[in-house]
Order: sequence, then C-alpha cells, then structure tokens
Amino acid sequence: MTARIFKALIIFTLMFSLTACNNKDEAKNKDKKKDEKTAQTTSNQKGKKIGLTPEPRHNPNSPNFINDTKDEIFSHDQGSRLNLTNEQGSGKTQAYQNPKQSRNSQNNKDSNFSLGNDYNNQASIRNVAPGKKPRNIIVLIGDGMGMGQMEVARLFEHGKEGRLFMQGLPHVALSQTYSADNTVTDSAAAGTAIATGNKTNNTMIGITPDGTDLSTILDASKAAGKKIGVVSTNTVTDATPAAFYASVKTRAGQDEIARQLFQKDLDVVLGGGRDYFTPKRQNGVDLIQGFKEKGYTYVTNRGELNAAEGTKLIGLFHDSFMNYKIDRDELNSTEPTLTEMTAKTIEFLSKDAAKNGFFAMIEGARIDHAAHAADFTSIWKETVEFDDAVRYAVEWAKKDGNTLVLALADHETMGITATEPMQIAQLKNVAVSPEYMGSQLKWDKDKNVFTAESVKDVFSRFANINLNEEQITQFNRRVLDSQGKQVPPHILGWEIGTIIAETYHAGALNTEIRSLSPTGGHSANMVPIFGYGVGADNFEGVLDNTNLSKMIAQLAGYNMEGGKRTPPGQGNK
Repeated sequence: MTARIFKALIIFTLMFSLTACNNKDEAKNKDKKKDEKTAQTTSNQKGKKIGLTPEPRHNPNSPNFINDTKDEIFSHDQGSRLNLTNEQGSGKTQAYQNPKQSRNSQNNKDSNFSLGNDYNNQASIRNVAPGKKPRNIIVLIGDGMGMGQMEVARLFEHGKEGRLFMQGLPHVALSQTYSADNTVTDSAAAGTAIATGNKTNNTMIGITPDGTDLSTILDASKAAGKKIGVVSTNTVTDATPAAFYASVKTRAGQDEIARQLFQKDLDVVLGGGRDYFTPKRQNGVDLIQGFKEKGYTYVTNRGELNAAEGTKLIGLFHDSFMNYKIDRDELNSTEPTLTEMTAKTIEFLSKDAAKNGFFAMIEGARIDHAAHAADFTSIWKETVEFDDAVRYAVEWAKKDGNTLVLALADHETMGITATEPMQIAQLKNVAVSPEYMGSQLKWDKDKNVFTAESVKDVFSRFANINLNEEQITQFNRRVLDSQGKQVPPHILGWEIGTIIAETYHAGALNTEIRSLSPTGGHSANMVPIFGYGVGADNFEGVLDNTNLSKMIAQLAGYNMEGGKRTPPGQGNK
C-alpha cells in the first residue's frame, strides 16, 4: 500500500511540474502579446476621445466577426454553444464550445474592455468590438425575471436535466440594476436605465432625477430610419414600455403617457391598457379613433391580430393588464399570446425595412406580477411564455442573418428561490392565479370578512389546500389594511399566493418584508442577459443596466451621448 501511494505521489509531482512549466511559457507569450497589443492600441487611440461616438467598422478578420450567413451563427464548426437541431422539443438543448475560439474571443474582449468602477458617475463603459452592424434589433424584457424565476420555470417545464431555450443562447451576461435613489430599483427606473443609458429615481420615467427629459434607444433608432414596435402583456402605458417613448415624473401618469404614445407615431403597439385611450381618460378625446384616422389597423383580439394587414398596427386586448396565461381558459379569453404578438410585430416591422431595419421592445410583464404574489405556478407559465417568444425571435433572426436579439430582465422580484423542499407537483396542479381566486371569494359586509365557506372552498377547489378555522381567521386579518378596509384585488392576490407558496414550501420573501418594501418586494439581485446574433458576443460579463442601450447604439452606429430631448405632448407632467 505504502509503495503504491509513494508511486502516485511521484506521478502527481511530475505532472504538476510539467503543468507549471507550460503555464509559465504561456504566461510569457501572453505578456509579450499583451505588450504588443497595448502598444498598437495606444498608437491607434492617440488623440481620440473614448466614447460612443465612433461608429463601429466592419472587421471580417476579428474572431468575433459574425458571418452574413445564418448557418454560421449556430454552427458547431464555428464553435458556437448552441445547436438548435438537437432535441429541440425535449428541453435538452445540446451545447458545445470550441476552446480555441473561446480563448481568441476572450483575448479580443480583453483588448476592448474599459476599466472603471465609478458607477455613481456611470463611468464603467463597455466599448463594443468592431464588426458588422445589426440591421434589426429585438430586445425582449422579462419583467421581474431573476435567476430564481428562471429556475422555477425550468424545473416545472423541463425537469432538473432540461433547460429553457434562452439558457442555451451563445452569449450570457449579468446586469446590476440599482436606481439613482435606491439600492433596489422599480420598473420605471430600470426601464429608463435600459432605454436611455441613464440612472433615475424610482417611479420616474424617461427623465433624470432633476427632471431633464432623456432620449432613448427607440428615439435613436427612429431617427436612423428604423421602424419601431413596442409590445407588452402589461398596459402599453406602464413603466417598462413607457420608458422607451415617454417622459413623466411619475409612472402613475398613464393618461399622459397614452397621449405621448399617440403623438410618437410608432409603427406597432400591442398589449393591454385600452382604458387609458378612451374619452373618459382623455378629456373627451378618443385616442383609439385618432389612431385609426392616422392609418393604423386597430385590433382587439387574437383573430383580428392574426388577420391584420397594413403598415401600422395598434392592438389593445384588455382594459388593464392582459390576463395571466393560467386564467385565459377560465375566462374564455380571446387575447393573443406573447409569441403571437411577437410574430405579428416582426411581420409588420420587417415589411419594406430591408434598408434601415427595425427596433422592437417586447415585454413579458406578468412574470413580475406573478412573483409579487409568490405565485409559483404563474411564474412558471409566464416565464415559459416569454421563453417561447424568445425562441420565435431567435429563429427568425437566424433566418434573417442581420439581427441582434437580447433577452433580459429589468430587475428581480421577491427573491424567488427553487428550494429543496418545494413541492413541484402540487404547485403545478394549482388551477388558476391567486388574483382569480380572490375574485371568487364572497365578502360579508356585516362582519367585514370574507365568508369562511368561500375561503375554504376557493383554496380547496383551486389549490388543493384545506384551511382550518384558525387559518381562515388569520387570512381575513391579513387582507385588511391599517384602517380595517379590504385591500385592493392585487394585494389580496399577493396574500393568497403567499399562503400557497408557504404551504408548498416554495421560497419567496415573506409578507412583512414585502410590506416594508416601497417596490412591493423587488430585490437588488443581478439579473440575466442572453444574446444572439449580430454583435451579441459583446454582451458578456457583469454589466450595469445603463450599458445596454449605449452598447446597442454603438453597434448600430448611433450616438446616444447627451441624450436630451423634448418629448411630444405636455412633457414631463
């Protein structure tokens, strides 16, 4: 035994020595190359200002250059990570990385990396590698979609060995999300950072903390002659979509946001929020009729959307938010899916866009709403619906060959965690959203509570949970505000969802922490960015959310510096 151990030690020592020698030689070679590259870079940049103004140049010799042909982008021979042809429907996407290409790609990124940690002054700028310009840009935002939400969706949909489609995309980064006035952002400040490259205070949209209006990547794309589309399963006037086209002091001003949207003349607008465009919200003015008079095709349901033709399109499918996916059958909904809206948006925007291309922002908004309610069943379904839309966009981009697709999140909500004791099977069997469950409860005005019979029935029928009398009493206390009045429907849904999550041991912030949070339970956790297509290889590492629009602008040849504009309509009221 002793001789065997001694022999093993000798072999290990020899291997360690050889490895050390190789590493030393490689280090010397790297240092030599680095010195040569530094000298060349210094020579090239002498007398030039580093920023976003220089237009990226075509460089086919760069290791990061993406060929025009669609096949090369996902080719194993080129060393990409993803092969769409292998087991597409199984949730087990094959992956492969060419080590040699990875090293070359990393060296190229190192030479273009700009040091800087002064995030308060937004000095950490990522300069993109020279290369081909994307003609079309598709940004998909999963609102509130953190790592936990994705892991829940992955496990529920594909099992522990599967993966979401976006998890197989060839380029991955993380984003920090804090706002100007808080370590934790809301969707307004996060959307503004993503759309404009500037931090602002929570609740503000498209303006700086001192009230200066900001230009957006959508503005820059429109100025460059691109067609523009905005899509959301929320109201089209809510924080995230509004951050791309509006400037208001508070996200609560959705009537004003609707007026700014009307004057913006986007090419495609799809989502919820019909009520904000009606005469009762617009001082007697019918903005929907106004859109029609401008030549827009107006649609209100899936059938009309699928049949829609023309050059400009507006679809408003609900007075408020579009319904959760899990509730659509229960409500006999005729709303389109996010994928159907994505498909129609690309169809409209790609018409006659061969020269200048298009920019589209597509939001899967109700991931965030589900997470606020600790509704793990809807987190699963809404994230998968978002993933399906990402798949559609990427597959279209693969055929097109001139498109950048980014799938990302604006922030994380409720610290969602796929815990070890989480009862996946039971959570998958929850039949409807907590919001819908709340709508089925019966209120006893005399006693100022929901009737015990309706509470017991609703939890049993839809979530297979049998509450006892004490639990029902406790629930009724939790759904009263500080003045003893019934909480709003969405807060009622939050309390119902929390009970379900706690019963089935799913991980989320508790009610007390949520109640102490002005954002209703957002967290400072970093969120993912997935990239595919022309220029996507620049989106890697840890980024700040303000980097995104600047990097897109640099890739497309825009100038986002300055970023001031006067919005249409009544400005930042």
